[in-house]
Amino acid sequence: MSGSVNISGSSTVEPISTRVAELFEDTTPDVSVNVDGPGTGDGFKLFCAGETDISDASRQIKPAEKDDCFANGVTNIVELKVGIDGIAVMTNAGNDAVECLSFHQLFDLIGPNGEGTSTWAEASAGLPDAPLDIFGPGEESGTFDSFVEIVIEHLAEEAGVEATTRTDYSPSGDDNVILQGIQSIDTSLGWVGFAFATNAQGVKLLEVDGGDGCVAPTADTIASNEYPVSRDLWIYVNADAAAANPALVAYVDFYVSDALSQAVSEVGYVPLTDAARTETADRWHSRTLLS
Repeated sequence: MSGSVNISGSSTVEPISTRVAELFEDTTPDVSVNVDGPGTGDGFKLFCAGETDISDASRQIKPAEKDDCFANGVTNIVELKVGIDGIAVMTNAGNDAVECLSFHQLFDLIGPNGEGTSTWAEASAGLPDAPLDIFGPGEESGTFDSFVEIVIEHLAEEAGVEATTRTDYSPSGDDNVILQGIQSIDTSLGWVGFAFATNAQGVKLLEVDGGDGCVAPTADTIASNEYPVSRDLWIYVNADAAAANPALVAYVDFYVSDALSQAVSEVGYVPLTDAARTETADRWHSRTLLS
């Protein structure tokens, strides 16, 4: 077996696809698997233009993105769930004044009504009177979309404002850049995928109250959906490209095998249940297509 596989998309899913590629290349060394992570939205642009074989995604494809794919002739797409991730809300490790934030407080701090506020207390009453510097994903990121959908959307609808974030924060498509920002300022605030945050030095993962009390992000609370800021992780495969590329078929066959749970665990995410992984494998082997 020889050939190449090109993957782009979510920086959150990138470590899973990379680890699967490493395990795959141990047994299939003549196949080159190229993985990068500019963000879910940017990945779909490349995928829908036919420039990649697989698109990593930390959210499901949007209707407009699917329409773009279909308009460009990328019409046979297999959607595969590969793992579970929580979105970690963080501050600097030296910030002892904050331990838990509610959805309402996160909306005040990060939502559109927080625009122009420069301290925690100014954004949301009862929080510390300390400088507020926010670091998070940009709009091209699936982590951005998931955070808005889970935390902000419902409260924005109640407030009669657009479901988005404030614009005056420091966005990046690179989770490591976000972590560096949080590490650099004592009273910072930010959010990234749980796996990127869990082993990072200099940051503190905050508990989040989605309405049922404060819950810390852990593998167990994410897998059980007890932690309120959690989301599924996906890959999208161009089935036409697979029909023409045996190396791509072999890689995805390997991806949905027992290697998936190993790879997801090793990079710090929460593996699918056995039943869910079987469903993912069945969707791939039957080539169940998006409609």
